[in-house]
Amino acid sequence: MSHHTPSLFDRAIIVPAVGDSFRKLDPRLMFRNPVMFVTLIGAVLTTVSVFTSHTDRGFVIQLAIWLWFTVLFANFAEAVAEGRGKAQADSLRKARKDTMARRLKGGREEIVPAPALEKGDLVVCETGDVIPADGDVIEGIASVDEAAITGESAPVIRESGGDRSAVTGGTRVISDRIVIRITSEKGNTFLDRMISMVEGAKRQKTPNEIALTILLSALTLIFLLVVITLKPFGTYAGIHFTIPVLVALLVCLIPTTIGGLLSAIGISGIDRLIRRNVMATSGRAVEAAGDIDVLMLDKTGTITIGNRMASDFVPAPGVTEQELADAAQLASLADETPEGRSIVVLAKEKFNIRAREVAQPHATFVAFTAQTRMSGVDIEGRSVRK
Repeated sequence: MSHHTPSLFDRAIIVPAVGDSFRKLDPRLMFRNPVMFVTLIGAVLTTVSVFTSHTDRGFVIQLAIWLWFTVLFANFAEAVAEGRGKAQADSLRKARKDTMARRLKGGREEIVPAPALEKGDLVVCETGDVIPADGDVIEGIASVDEAAITGESAPVIRESGGDRSAVTGGTRVISDRIVIRITSEKGNTFLDRMISMVEGAKRQKTPNEIALTILLSALTLIFLLVVITLKPFGTYAGIHFTIPVLVALLVCLIPTTIGGLLSAIGISGIDRLIRRNVMATSGRAVEAAGDIDVLMLDKTGTITIGNRMASDFVPAPGVTEQELADAAQLASLADETPEGRSIVVLAKEKFNIRAREVAQPHATFVAFTAQTRMSGVDIEGRSVRK
């Protein structure tokens, strides 16, 4: 299961982000970022000075514009970063909504959207179908591609009874037919939990982010005290400092760039992992991953192509490699698994053996099934099996 990665300048992200940048001007939200909160107060004071000041009005207007731009841009950057996370969740939600299920009701099949399924419903899945929700196989046996969920490159066998009956929504049936009883409640499927993980991971501050916020807050407080003391010192020396001038000096001193983009940096780190199909539960997990020296994987499909593929023909004594390739390709024509298709492609690429048609005369093809785990062909008085 794949999902489209939204562009940074996608209209669906930019337009809501513009509105969010104004909604984030709420002082209760801005107070979480002390640097930008001080900048917001400065922007408000400067705006008031635009209507009360009678000298250097052009300077005050220009200063007010730049301060509001700084605050809004910081909010906009955070909103865009959050919007990308929401877009990822929306794409997963859309993939679930677009999946159609063949529900059994009264002995007849009906096509319904996957989100409409309820616990206890029976659905039919055949070759090529996406399993609409988590459940148990109650009839039949099939090969299921779970690479999108588990990273396992080899198809797994799912059958009724025993401990191999559980199937996960979002996986794909690659052979045969099964009947599944839905076991998950609405909103509690694997995909729903993945969506919740994407949406819930975006606002948890990391230890480094908390430490940096404390440092920036301390610097802001120090510079604020410095600027405040200039007013009485200037009055004592006979120099008049206006509010816009003091605000401009303060904003130049405090680290507005880091403070404004701090949350966006944390969110974008998680987003970059999501674009590579890596789920991060929090920013803390992302930081912890930076300290990892050794990574152990039990599924090579996680870091390779994703499906097992034929790479070479190893003939038995007395058999040429081309003879083996020809027989293997014949036996794989009715095998629709990734492994079977890769054998056909390898024979064509290595020995220029063109694939034959499954419907050619005087040939009886045996399709691969999960029960037999074998495919082949009976042609010209000989049987070829794989």
